[in-house]
Amino acid sequence: MAAKRRALVIGGSMSGLLAGIMLVRRGWDVDIYERVEKELSGRGAGIVAQAELIARLNALGLDTSDLGVAMTTRRILDKTGRTALTLQCPQVLTAWERVYRLLRDAFAADRYHRGRGLAAFEQNGEGVVARFSDGSTVAADVLIGADGLRSTVRQHCAPGVNPLYAGYVAWRALLPESAIPPAIHSELFMDMTFCLPPGEQCLGYPVAGPDNELRAGQRRYNVVWYRPADEANELPALLTDRTGVTHSISIPPPLIRAEPIAAMRAAAERLLAPQFRAIVRLIDEPILQPIYDLESPRLAFGRVAIIGDAAFVARPHVAAGVSKAADDAASLAQALDAGEVVAALRRFETERLPENRKIIERARHLGAYLQATQTAEERARSAQHSIPEAVLVETAVLDFLYA
Repeated sequence: MAAKRRALVIGGSMSGLLAGIMLVRRGWDVDIYERVEKELSGRGAGIVAQAELIARLNALGLDTSDLGVAMTTRRILDKTGRTALTLQCPQVLTAWERVYRLLRDAFAADRYHRGRGLAAFEQNGEGVVARFSDGSTVAADVLIGADGLRSTVRQHCAPGVNPLYAGYVAWRALLPESAIPPAIHSELFMDMTFCLPPGEQCLGYPVAGPDNELRAGQRRYNVVWYRPADEANELPALLTDRTGVTHSISIPPPLIRAEPIAAMRAAAERLLAPQFRAIVRLIDEPILQPIYDLESPRLAFGRVAIIGDAAFVARPHVAAGVSKAADDAASLAQALDAGEVVAALRRFETERLPENRKIIERARHLGAYLQATQTAEERARSAQHSIPEAVLVETAVLDFLYA
């Protein structure tokens, strides 16, 4: 019998697990290597489970019947708290941990290696050899970089491709449903609700609770507030921690200084609808997420490929991150079905580059009005995409991919 072909997946989050599961189902021998020692956590991350993602999960035989909270209505509140606009838009809203756990449980535990970061790799016509942080080496037919925004694989293959700051940040949190006062709960909890201060956007929606809990009273409320912050002055100040160290890309929530948090809370009292002001007051430890674009000109490098956020990171407004990762993984697995690895990865790249670029461009259009600075073209985009009607219709909807 012919030996199984072997794949090494670098990165054990959504895209890595999706690629690993899809390849295993096609008869590949797959190991996933995750550099983080502890079990991954998507702290503060609520996500929209797009219909396309649910279809991918169902095709893998995974049970999505209780994936998240079913929501039907979107609303925009004006500054006084009155409902200005509504839209019927049925979607499933969940938490990062819910989807991650579903995928993690579907992949063999003994083939998922935590605390094993990639140090380097070499490839030739016969295969690829990866060297890990513990000094071990592993050989395979293909290496897949699914290691996110800070991808080691991308840095080796395309060192000039780096995240670009978009000009604004998100303050976010997940609140226990039980902590929300009944009056606020009845007004906000079961809808996707927006508040739109000038040049800003705040939204909230229900997601699964801890341990994937979906019972009433046990769920969580995901709140995100996008605010402009210029790259030269405001962003470094936000990323400077309590000890005076300035972080790159992001900052751990416990290290955020008291001053930026106090300024955010004061701004909430000035700018947000009363319902969202009450929500902000309930946040004990907010998460600060600078928003970045990442666009790779290539996805295939011989026997090495990059997928998911290692290759493209879109601003959150399209809510395409996990769906995009699933489509990348499916395209890669299908391409590898057809024989020789290098040619297969080129086919994968040809298929996925245009789709990923389309998502990036759409996300830039939707987020242009939130930027601290804008070009003339971005100001024109703002006029189209910042009006309340557009925000309500376009946010977290993937229709543009199929138009």
